[in-house]
Amino acid sequence: MRLLPKFTIITVTRNAASTLEDTIQSVIAQTYHRVEYLIIDGQSTDATLDIARRYADHITRIVSEPDRGLYDAMNKAILMATGDYLCFLNAGDCLHSDDTLTRVVHLINRHSTDGDIPDIVYGHTAIVDRRRHFQRMRRLSPPERLDYRSFRNGMLVCHQAFWAKRGLCMPYNLKYRYSADFDWCIRVMRLSKTTYNTGLTLIDYLDQGLTTQHHRASLRERFHIMAHHYGLLPTVARHLWFVIRSVIKR
Repeated sequence: MRLLPKFTIITVTRNAASTLEDTIQSVIAQTYHRVEYLIIDGQSTDATLDIARRYADHITRIVSEPDRGLYDAMNKAILMATGDYLCFLNAGDCLHSDDTLTRVVHLINRHSTDGDIPDIVYGHTAIVDRRRHFQRMRRLSPPERLDYRSFRNGMLVCHQAFWAKRGLCMPYNLKYRYSADFDWCIRVMRLSKTTYNTGLTLIDYLDQGLTTQHHRASLRERFHIMAHHYGLLPTVARHLWFVIRSVIKR
């Protein structure tokens, strides 16, 4: 029996008029059509909603209301989602090609041995500029096998290229302002039994964003997240190795 999972793609916005349209177009251009698309807006004051409504026939649901930030809006989307997999696609980020979902479904079917879809599907991320020109591949690349211990070495899989079954998707921890996605991925992986590396470039990531703009605060949060999940001393030792490694590479 051919597996035909449904994807819920979620875009959270707040004054994203300059970047949203590319994201929407990358979703509605998909050749695979079992897709639910949610746009969760934090009461934008620019043209974000005008752009979203222009494509309303292709968007399952558009919500605009106050929220407590990016991850609060993502939590709302989790409750609304009905798909088998959840994919969080920020405004400005795009699915890599028009057949990305088709190719993922083909691979899932080819490699499924028990007639069920994997708990987590993941892949590579390309970094692009505002003109959608390729800049480079993401510095950290996904491992062949992924489990919750993998992220001791940092966030090896970009959040947007990490697609988890809806049943595993618990709320984001709102005490983290910039790196709740890192904590969330670890917690999801603790629950998962099967992960699948597609080997594909899934996402074109726009080289900007909340974490980029608050890089140091994000790194501090990631340290605390790693200490919580993996222990303080192992986390300190690993960060010392990160420093030594960076010096050696220079």
